[in-house]
Amino acid sequence: MTKITKTLKELAELVDGELVGDQDTVIADLRPVETAAEGDITFFVKVRTAEDLEKTGATAAIVPESLESAPIPIIRVKKPYLAAAIIQNLLLKKPFVATGIHEKSAIGQDCLIAEQISIGPMVVIGDRVTIGSRVTIGPGVVIGDDVTIGDDSVIKANTTIGERCKVGDRALIHPGVVIGSDGYGFAMDQNGCHVKRPQLGIVVIGEDVEIGANSTIDRATFGETRIGSGVKIDNLVHVAHNVDVGDNSLLIAQVGISGSTTLGRNVIVGGAAGINDHVNIGDGAMIVAKSGVHNDLEKGAIVCGYPAIPLRRFRRAAAAFGKLPDMHRTLQRLKRQLAELSESKE
Repeated sequence: MTKITKTLKELAELVDGELVGDQDTVIADLRPVETAAEGDITFFVKVRTAEDLEKTGATAAIVPESLESAPIPIIRVKKPYLAAAIIQNLLLKKPFVATGIHEKSAIGQDCLIAEQISIGPMVVIGDRVTIGSRVTIGPGVVIGDDVTIGDDSVIKANTTIGERCKVGDRALIHPGVVIGSDGYGFAMDQNGCHVKRPQLGIVVIGEDVEIGANSTIDRATFGETRIGSGVKIDNLVHVAHNVDVGDNSLLIAQVGISGSTTLGRNVIVGGAAGINDHVNIGDGAMIVAKSGVHNDLEKGAIVCGYPAIPLRRFRRAAAAFGKLPDMHRTLQRLKRQLAELSESKE
Protein backbone atom coordinates (compact mmCIF):
# COMPACT_ATOMS: atom_id res chain seq x y z
CA MET A 1 0.00 0.00 0.00
CA THR A 2 1.39 3.38 -1.03
CA LYS A 3 1.99 5.70 1.90
CA ILE A 4 0.41 9.16 1.80
CA THR A 5 2.80 12.08 1.44
CA LYS A 6 2.01 15.79 1.39
CA THR A 7 3.91 18.99 0.76
CA LEU A 8 4.23 21.59 3.48
CA LYS A 9 2.06 23.90 1.41
CA GLU A 10 -0.75 21.32 1.39
CA LEU A 11 -0.40 20.73 5.13
CA ALA A 12 -0.40 24.45 5.94
CA GLU A 13 -3.57 24.94 3.91
CA LEU A 14 -5.17 21.98 5.63
CA VAL A 15 -4.76 23.53 9.11
CA ASP A 16 -5.12 27.18 8.04
CA GLY A 17 -1.53 27.83 9.11
CA GLU A 18 1.19 30.22 7.99
CA LEU A 19 4.11 28.48 6.30
CA VAL A 20 7.64 29.77 6.75
CA GLY A 21 10.06 27.81 4.54
CA ASP A 22 10.11 25.72 1.37
CA GLN A 23 6.50 25.02 0.41
CA ASP A 24 7.48 22.05 -1.77
CA THR A 25 9.12 20.09 1.07
CA VAL A 26 7.54 16.62 1.19
CA ILE A 27 6.33 15.18 4.51
CA ALA A 28 5.54 11.50 5.04
CA ASP A 29 4.88 11.20 8.77
CA LEU A 30 4.34 13.05 12.04
CA ARG A 31 6.49 11.98 14.98
CA PRO A 32 7.42 13.26 18.45
CA VAL A 33 10.30 15.70 18.84
CA GLU A 34 12.61 13.01 20.25
CA THR A 35 12.20 10.47 17.43
CA ALA A 36 11.38 12.61 14.39
CA ALA A 37 13.79 12.23 11.45
CA GLU A 38 14.17 13.41 7.88
CA GLY A 39 10.84 13.44 6.08
CA ASP A 40 8.89 13.85 9.34
CA ILE A 41 7.03 16.81 10.75
CA THR A 42 6.84 17.32 14.53
CA PHE A 43 5.01 19.80 16.74
CA PHE A 44 5.62 22.06 19.73
CA VAL A 45 2.66 23.07 21.87
CA LYS A 46 4.90 25.66 23.54
CA VAL A 47 8.17 26.96 22.11
CA ARG A 48 9.98 30.06 23.34
CA THR A 49 12.90 30.45 20.93
CA ALA A 50 14.12 29.14 17.60
CA GLU A 51 16.89 27.27 19.40
CA ASP A 52 14.31 24.91 20.87
CA LEU A 53 13.79 23.47 17.37
CA GLU A 54 17.45 22.53 17.06
CA LYS A 55 16.77 19.59 19.37
CA THR A 56 14.74 17.71 16.76
CA GLY A 57 15.77 15.84 13.65
CA ALA A 58 12.45 16.60 11.96
CA THR A 59 12.29 18.19 8.54
CA ALA A 60 9.62 20.65 9.68
CA ALA A 61 7.58 21.60 12.72
CA ILE A 62 4.15 22.86 13.73
CA VAL A 63 4.60 25.74 16.16
CA PRO A 64 2.60 28.47 17.97
CA GLU A 65 1.95 31.72 16.12
CA SER A 66 4.33 33.58 18.45
CA LEU A 67 7.45 31.98 16.95
CA GLU A 68 8.74 34.20 14.13
CA SER A 69 11.62 32.16 12.68
CA ALA A 70 13.33 28.79 13.03
CA PRO A 71 16.24 26.74 11.64
CA ILE A 72 13.78 24.43 9.86
CA PRO A 73 10.53 25.10 7.96
CA ILE A 74 7.61 25.78 10.29
CA ILE A 75 3.83 26.01 10.10
CA ARG A 76 2.53 28.63 12.54
CA VAL A 77 -0.95 27.96 13.92
CA LYS A 78 -3.19 29.04 16.80
CA LYS A 79 -3.50 25.53 18.23
CA PRO A 80 -0.47 23.29 17.47
CA TYR A 81 -1.93 20.27 19.24
CA LEU A 82 -5.10 20.42 17.13
CA ALA A 83 -3.15 21.02 13.92
CA ALA A 84 -0.89 18.07 14.68
CA ALA A 85 -3.90 15.79 15.17
CA ILE A 86 -5.45 16.89 11.86
CA ILE A 87 -2.20 16.39 9.95
CA GLN A 88 -1.43 13.03 11.55
CA ASN A 89 -4.89 11.72 10.72
CA LEU A 90 -4.39 12.72 7.10
CA LEU A 91 -0.95 11.09 6.82
CA LEU A 92 -2.20 7.87 8.44
CA LYS A 93 -5.39 7.64 6.43
CA LYS A 94 -5.79 4.41 4.52
CA PRO A 95 -8.22 3.78 1.70
CA PHE A 96 -11.07 1.45 2.55
CA VAL A 97 -10.50 -2.11 1.33
CA ALA A 98 -13.67 -4.13 0.81
CA THR A 99 -13.01 -7.75 1.75
CA GLY A 100 -16.65 -8.75 1.57
CA ILE A 101 -18.36 -11.08 4.04
CA HIS A 102 -16.20 -13.77 5.64
CA GLU A 103 -17.36 -17.31 4.94
CA LYS A 104 -17.49 -18.08 8.67
CA SER A 105 -19.98 -15.30 9.42
CA ALA A 106 -23.74 -15.73 9.64
CA ILE A 107 -26.10 -13.23 8.01
CA GLY A 108 -29.85 -13.17 8.73
CA GLN A 109 -32.74 -12.70 6.33
CA ASP A 110 -33.82 -9.54 4.49
CA CYS A 111 -30.66 -7.59 5.33
CA LEU A 112 -29.56 -4.54 3.32
CA ILE A 113 -25.77 -4.65 3.22
CA ALA A 114 -23.78 -2.35 0.95
CA GLU A 115 -21.41 -3.81 -1.63
CA GLN A 116 -18.41 -1.96 -0.18
CA ILE A 117 -18.20 -3.89 3.08
CA SER A 118 -15.65 -5.73 5.21
CA ILE A 119 -17.10 -8.28 7.63
CA GLY A 120 -14.68 -10.52 9.53
CA PRO A 121 -15.02 -14.11 10.76
CA MET A 122 -17.53 -15.32 13.35
CA VAL A 123 -19.77 -12.28 12.97
CA VAL A 124 -23.48 -12.91 13.61
CA ILE A 125 -25.98 -10.51 12.03
CA GLY A 126 -29.70 -10.79 12.66
CA ASP A 127 -32.64 -10.23 10.34
CA ARG A 128 -33.50 -6.98 8.54
CA VAL A 129 -30.20 -5.31 9.43
CA THR A 130 -29.10 -2.32 7.35
CA ILE A 131 -25.36 -1.67 6.98
CA GLY A 132 -24.03 1.28 5.01
CA SER A 133 -21.07 1.60 2.65
CA ARG A 134 -17.43 1.16 3.66
CA VAL A 135 -18.28 -0.34 7.05
CA THR A 136 -15.72 -2.57 8.77
CA ILE A 137 -16.97 -5.18 11.23
CA GLY A 138 -14.39 -7.11 13.24
CA PRO A 139 -14.46 -10.76 14.33
CA GLY A 140 -16.96 -11.98 16.86
CA VAL A 141 -19.35 -9.03 16.55
CA VAL A 142 -23.04 -9.74 17.23
CA ILE A 143 -25.69 -7.48 15.68
CA GLY A 144 -29.34 -7.96 16.58
CA ASP A 145 -32.43 -7.76 14.38
CA ASP A 146 -33.42 -4.46 12.74
CA VAL A 147 -30.18 -2.66 13.59
CA THR A 148 -29.00 0.19 11.38
CA ILE A 149 -25.30 1.07 10.97
CA GLY A 150 -24.26 4.16 9.02
CA ASP A 151 -21.59 4.64 6.35
CA ASP A 152 -17.84 4.51 7.10
CA SER A 153 -18.29 3.04 10.57
CA VAL A 154 -15.81 0.69 12.24
CA ILE A 155 -17.14 -1.92 14.68
CA LYS A 156 -14.24 -3.71 16.35
CA ALA A 157 -14.03 -7.25 17.71
CA ASN A 158 -16.57 -8.75 20.09
CA THR A 159 -18.92 -5.79 20.13
CA THR A 160 -22.63 -6.44 20.66
CA ILE A 161 -25.35 -4.19 19.24
CA GLY A 162 -28.85 -5.06 20.44
CA GLU A 163 -31.97 -5.26 18.32
CA ARG A 164 -33.39 -2.10 16.71
CA CYS A 165 -30.53 0.15 17.81
CA LYS A 166 -29.18 2.77 15.40
CA VAL A 167 -25.55 3.74 14.82
CA GLY A 168 -24.78 6.85 12.77
CA ASP A 169 -22.16 7.48 10.10
CA ARG A 170 -18.44 7.31 10.88
CA ALA A 171 -18.82 5.62 14.26
CA LEU A 172 -15.72 4.08 15.81
CA ILE A 173 -16.69 1.39 18.32
CA HIS A 174 -13.85 -0.34 20.15
CA PRO A 175 -13.68 -4.00 21.28
CA GLY A 176 -16.13 -5.35 23.80
CA VAL A 177 -18.67 -2.53 23.66
CA VAL A 178 -22.29 -3.45 24.42
CA ILE A 179 -24.97 -1.21 22.92
CA GLY A 180 -28.60 -1.88 23.72
CA SER A 181 -28.38 -4.16 26.73
CA ASP A 182 -31.37 -3.97 29.08
CA GLY A 183 -31.61 -0.96 31.33
CA TYR A 184 -31.46 -1.60 35.07
CA GLY A 185 -35.10 -1.25 36.03
CA PHE A 186 -37.00 -3.15 38.76
CA ALA A 187 -40.12 -2.71 40.88
CA MET A 188 -40.31 -4.11 44.42
CA ASP A 189 -43.30 -6.22 45.43
CA GLN A 190 -44.85 -6.61 48.89
CA ASN A 191 -42.39 -9.36 49.77
CA GLY A 192 -39.35 -7.28 48.98
CA CYS A 193 -38.67 -9.15 45.73
CA HIS A 194 -37.60 -7.28 42.62
CA VAL A 195 -39.75 -7.55 39.50
CA LYS A 196 -37.99 -6.71 36.26
CA ARG A 197 -39.45 -3.85 34.20
CA PRO A 198 -39.46 -4.55 30.46
CA GLN A 199 -36.91 -2.45 28.58
CA LEU A 200 -38.64 -1.72 25.28
CA GLY A 201 -36.70 1.25 23.91
CA ILE A 202 -33.56 1.54 21.80
CA VAL A 203 -30.19 3.28 21.64
CA VAL A 204 -29.58 5.95 19.00
CA ILE A 205 -25.99 6.97 18.33
CA GLY A 206 -25.24 10.08 16.25
CA GLU A 207 -22.52 10.73 13.70
CA ASP A 208 -18.76 10.78 14.38
CA VAL A 209 -19.12 9.07 17.76
CA GLU A 210 -16.28 7.08 19.34
CA ILE A 211 -16.99 4.53 22.08
CA GLY A 212 -14.12 3.07 24.09
CA ALA A 213 -13.48 -0.58 24.88
CA ASN A 214 -15.87 -2.43 27.19
CA SER A 215 -18.24 0.51 27.59
CA THR A 216 -21.96 -0.18 27.88
CA ILE A 217 -24.95 1.86 26.74
CA ASP A 218 -28.33 0.59 27.94
CA ARG A 219 -31.49 0.69 25.85
CA ALA A 220 -34.30 2.91 27.04
CA THR A 221 -37.22 1.65 29.11
CA PHE A 222 -39.40 3.46 26.56
CA GLY A 223 -38.21 5.71 23.75
CA GLU A 224 -34.47 6.27 23.24
CA THR A 225 -31.15 6.39 25.00
CA ARG A 226 -29.32 8.97 22.89
CA ILE A 227 -25.64 9.63 22.26
CA GLY A 228 -25.28 12.87 20.31
CA SER A 229 -23.04 13.48 17.32
CA GLY A 230 -19.36 14.04 18.00
CA VAL A 231 -19.47 12.46 21.46
CA LYS A 232 -16.26 10.71 22.55
CA ILE A 233 -16.59 7.99 25.19
CA ASP A 234 -13.55 6.49 26.89
CA ASN A 235 -13.10 2.88 28.03
CA LEU A 236 -15.26 1.33 30.76
CA VAL A 237 -18.02 3.94 30.74
CA HIS A 238 -21.63 3.05 31.63
CA VAL A 239 -24.57 5.03 30.23
CA ALA A 240 -27.90 3.96 31.70
CA HIS A 241 -31.38 3.82 30.17
CA ASN A 242 -32.99 6.95 28.73
CA VAL A 243 -29.85 9.06 29.18
CA ASP A 244 -29.41 11.83 26.60
CA VAL A 245 -25.79 12.87 25.99
CA GLY A 246 -25.49 16.13 24.05
CA ASP A 247 -23.35 16.66 20.98
CA ASN A 248 -19.54 16.84 21.34
CA SER A 249 -19.51 15.82 25.00
CA LEU A 250 -16.60 13.86 26.52
CA LEU A 251 -17.05 10.97 28.95
CA ILE A 252 -13.75 9.84 30.46
CA ALA A 253 -12.93 6.33 31.76
CA GLN A 254 -15.17 4.69 34.38
CA VAL A 255 -17.84 7.38 34.27
CA GLY A 256 -21.29 6.20 35.33
CA ILE A 257 -24.46 8.05 34.33
CA SER A 258 -27.74 6.99 35.94
CA GLY A 259 -31.04 6.69 34.13
CA SER A 260 -32.98 9.54 32.52
CA THR A 261 -30.18 12.07 33.01
CA THR A 262 -29.63 14.71 30.33
CA LEU A 263 -26.25 16.18 29.40
CA GLY A 264 -26.07 19.31 27.26
CA ARG A 265 -23.62 20.02 24.47
CA ASN A 266 -19.85 19.98 25.10
CA VAL A 267 -20.11 18.60 28.63
CA ILE A 268 -16.90 17.08 30.04
CA VAL A 269 -17.19 14.37 32.70
CA GLY A 270 -13.88 13.40 34.33
CA GLY A 271 -12.76 9.86 35.06
CA ALA A 272 -14.70 7.79 37.61
CA ALA A 273 -17.27 10.54 38.14
CA GLY A 274 -20.87 9.54 38.79
CA ILE A 275 -24.12 11.35 37.95
CA ASN A 276 -27.41 10.66 39.71
CA ASP A 277 -30.63 9.80 37.85
CA HIS A 278 -33.00 12.46 36.44
CA VAL A 279 -30.33 15.17 36.61
CA ASN A 280 -29.93 17.90 33.98
CA ILE A 281 -26.39 19.03 33.15
CA GLY A 282 -26.12 22.34 31.28
CA ASP A 283 -24.09 22.98 28.12
CA GLY A 284 -20.35 23.23 28.63
CA ALA A 285 -20.39 22.02 32.23
CA MET A 286 -17.25 20.33 33.56
CA ILE A 287 -17.31 17.61 36.22
CA VAL A 288 -13.93 16.90 37.83
CA ALA A 289 -12.75 13.28 38.12
CA LYS A 290 -14.27 11.15 40.93
CA SER A 291 -16.98 13.69 41.63
CA GLY A 292 -20.54 12.74 42.48
CA VAL A 293 -23.28 14.89 40.94
CA HIS A 294 -26.69 14.71 42.65
CA ASN A 295 -28.36 17.91 41.44
CA ASP A 296 -28.85 19.87 38.23
CA LEU A 297 -25.89 21.92 36.96
CA GLU A 298 -26.29 25.20 35.14
CA LYS A 299 -24.60 26.03 31.85
CA GLY A 300 -20.81 26.32 32.17
CA ALA A 301 -20.68 25.04 35.76
CA ILE A 302 -17.40 23.54 37.02
CA VAL A 303 -17.85 21.20 39.97
CA CYS A 304 -15.71 18.89 42.09
CA GLY A 305 -16.07 16.59 45.05
CA TYR A 306 -18.57 14.17 46.53
CA PRO A 307 -21.18 15.53 46.64
CA ALA A 308 -20.07 17.84 43.86
CA ILE A 309 -19.85 21.56 44.68
CA PRO A 310 -18.48 24.52 42.68
CA LEU A 311 -14.75 24.10 42.09
CA ARG A 312 -13.75 27.35 43.80
CA ARG A 313 -15.66 26.38 46.91
CA PHE A 314 -14.15 22.89 46.81
CA ARG A 315 -10.63 24.34 46.70
CA ARG A 316 -11.32 26.47 49.78
CA ALA A 317 -12.79 23.45 51.55
CA ALA A 318 -9.79 21.31 50.60
CA ALA A 319 -7.41 23.95 51.94
CA ALA A 320 -9.37 24.09 55.19
CA PHE A 321 -9.41 20.29 55.44
CA GLY A 322 -5.61 20.21 55.55
CA LYS A 323 -5.67 22.57 58.53
CA LEU A 324 -8.19 20.54 60.56
CA PRO A 325 -5.58 18.82 62.84
CA ASP A 326 -4.13 22.19 63.86
CA MET A 327 -7.62 23.65 64.28
CA HIS A 328 -8.60 20.69 66.44
CA ARG A 329 -5.57 21.14 68.69
CA THR A 330 -6.31 24.85 69.00
CA LEU A 331 -9.92 24.14 69.90
CA GLN A 332 -8.88 21.62 72.57
CA ARG A 333 -6.42 24.12 74.03
CA LEU A 334 -9.09 26.84 74.15
CA LYS A 335 -11.53 24.46 75.82
CA ARG A 336 -8.96 23.67 78.53
CA GLN A 337 -8.26 27.37 79.05
CA LEU A 338 -11.97 28.11 79.30
CA ALA A 339 -12.41 25.32 81.83
CA GLU A 340 -9.50 26.66 83.91
CA LEU A 341 -11.01 30.17 83.88
CA SER A 342 -14.36 28.81 84.98
CA GLU A 343 -12.75 26.92 87.86
CA SER A 344 -10.78 29.98 89.03
CA LYS A 345 -13.96 32.08 89.21
CA GLU A 346 -15.63 29.48 91.40
